[in-house]
Amino acid sequence: MSLPQAKIPFSPDDYLAWEQEQPCRNEYIDGEVFAMSGASDAHGTVALNLAALLHAALRGTPCKPFIADMKVHVAVTNSFFYPDIVVTCDPRDRTPEASHVKQHPMLIVEVLSPSTEAYDRGNKFAAYRQLESLQEYVLISLEARRVEIFRRDASGRWVLHPFALNEGLELASLNFSCPVAEIFEDVEGE
Repeated sequence: MSLPQAKIPFSPDDYLAWEQEQPCRNEYIDGEVFAMSGASDAHGTVALNLAALLHAALRGTPCKPFIADMKVHVAVTNSFFYPDIVVTCDPRDRTPEASHVKQHPMLIVEVLSPSTEAYDRGNKFAAYRQLESLQEYVLISLEARRVEIFRRDASGRWVLHPFALNEGLELASLNFSCPVAEIFEDVEGE
């Protein structure tokens, strides 16, 4: 009788080379690869709405938003993630070497779905908190039609700032605000 084969984890470089050839997105967590599922119409609409608002507001600044297909590398946890939106203002993220992977985001947004909500709030947020550049982590609930922003304060603690559908959203890291309702514009029932 033979013993089962041990899993041989991907190195980060192997993952990056392999992942560029794949037809779908795959996240990498300390040597293991996880396929990403597709998004719903509502999920995509919300992400696009906020990304479009950010793109318009950040035009002419050193900050740039990316949507869905940009990887974020968290070196401390040996992980690569695909946030729904990532905004970076760091010149190191504008080099040719950073054209597919950002390492210094200021803002990360995840649109919650029932299958990913616990992970986005838990282990993924724990990994993102290791990014020294990250100032705000935004969670958008399609079901509850609300936005929660976890903002790093001056002492390094993460403080929750919730926003309801009828309120104005404020992203302090980018000096940006908009009505929460604009984020949910054209979203059909989820």
